[in-house]
Amino acid sequence: MRIAIVGAGAIGIWLGARLANAGQDVSVLARGETLAAVREHGLRLAIGGNMQAAAVTVSDRASDLGKQDLVVLAVKGQALSSVADSVAALLDEETMILPAMNGIPWWFFHGLPVSLDDTSLRSVDPDGRVTQSMPPERVLGCVVHASCSVQAPGYSVHTKGNGLIVGEPRGGTSARLDAAVNALRAAGFDVTVSPQIQKDIWYKLWGNMTMNPISALTAATSDLILDDPLVSGFILRVMAEAAAIGARIGCPIAESGEDRMAVTRKLGAFKTSMLQDAEAGRSLEIDALVAAPREIGRRVGIETPNMDALHGLIRLFASARRNTASS
Repeated sequence: MRIAIVGAGAIGIWLGARLANAGQDVSVLARGETLAAVREHGLRLAIGGNMQAAAVTVSDRASDLGKQDLVVLAVKGQALSSVADSVAALLDEETMILPAMNGIPWWFFHGLPVSLDDTSLRSVDPDGRVTQSMPPERVLGCVVHASCSVQAPGYSVHTKGNGLIVGEPRGGTSARLDAAVNALRAAGFDVTVSPQIQKDIWYKLWGNMTMNPISALTAATSDLILDDPLVSGFILRVMAEAAAIGARIGCPIAESGEDRMAVTRKLGAFKTSMLQDAEAGRSLEIDALVAAPREIGRRVGIETPNMDALHGLIRLFASARRNTASS
């Protein structure tokens, strides 16, 4: 299978290196220091203290890579519009798109059993460019349950988790879903096929849409966030709003917020991905994690005062950082 990785960050390297070493024909779209590093060393991945390198084709021009069977999107949500044209150049009539991304995707309402006059999401695709370049019909939904971090350009260290949940946005099975799942399983990933992938996306969002921005705002690790009763109470109120929205759109959550917090606490003291991005001076993944669920709440008539406050604070924090950096 011809597979292109768009976004050679922590998760993109994890996926691309293992797929290449399992015999897939993997290409990588990269630029700058990452492009140079992958050209020299291939994709480098450390798992369990063992380093593996994978030889791949790499270029900063999609036209050099050619048409693909599968395009894996491993970029942050805020980078989607900037790679949209490149992804479009990788597609032929049968190409699948697998977004290995956090938060609510641009295609979320495609196949979701909720009646809306407009199924676009302006918070993640304000001008429709992403949908036009990456039609929802091409997408296989995906949820990643793994933790990796970039140590150097083209070099990722895997720390925990090996799970991928994959599914057709409209549910059911298909030949293309089987092909993608078989390729991923052959590379050693623990793949679960979902009958309703949007429900799995919403559940993961429900667990991380609070911890990520709060950690960036406070520079606190997960244990400190959960230990503060005022902050944990605020998190539970945001989670309750998200659960109410989920129930309205066909993505109900049976678990309590307290039980989900207990699961997070078992992971120990860790820095969320958004805190790591904030510390590194990178842009923050706000729209897919916070703005999109707020937009959906408004569309289905659920009030979200706590979610609104969280969005306003993290949006202001990101804006102030940008202004400081440019002054």
